Amino acid sequence: MEFDDDQIERGRHLFAQACEFLLSVTSLKTLPDANYPEVAFAGRSNVGKSSLVNALTGRKTLARTSNTPGRTKQLNFFNLGRRLMLVDLPGHGYARASKEDIRIWTGLVKDYLRGRSNLKRLCLLVDARHGFKASDHDLMDMLDEAGVAYQIILTKIDKVKRAQVDDTAQKVEKEIKTRAAAHPFLFRTSSQTGQGVPEVRALLSELALEEPLR
Repeated sequence: MEFDDDQIERGRHLFAQACEFLLSVTSLKTLPDANYPEVAFAGRSNVGKSSLVNALTGRKTLARTSNTPGRTKQLNFFNLGRRLMLVDLPGHGYARASKEDIRIWTGLVKDYLRGRSNLKRLCLLVDARHGFKASDHDLMDMLDEAGVAYQIILTKIDKVKRAQVDDTAQKVEKEIKTRAAAHPFLFRTSSQTGQGVPEVRALLSELALEEPLR
């Protein structure tokens, strides 16, 4: 997907605004009011989700809350410039998580995805070194069923050779063409080099409010 200079600049401007941690949620009863369009970020543990959120916002420690041990069952909300809510979902596929943690996480996320009318997009992060895993397929099944639009973002493309990135991207693109709620293109990103970050900002800025909510 191509973006022009104006779109890139709008994305840069949005993500240069103040981004403040709002709250962590362990129950749908404590969800914030649905005043803002929301974009959620999901991915396997260690996929680089927090690193990408930090790279998008230009802050090194913004998403550290979601990395704190013992907080794997929480949804973390960040208010970006009073125009867009970023939602950091707990990492899935974590081998050391207990069955109870997995059950709670799955139930909370499933209910959130099905019932959040202001959720405009879910960004599913996939490690360029590994491609889709079983837990990614489970989440995509859930998203397809709930009718939640999602965007695949390859991460850590700086960690492997270009040929491997191309191979992973080809396999991912082939599968998402068969998925009802998946966007048919993907982004290639590196939180270390910044590659792909301006384009992701541009995409998400299109989902934000035109003006800050007072």
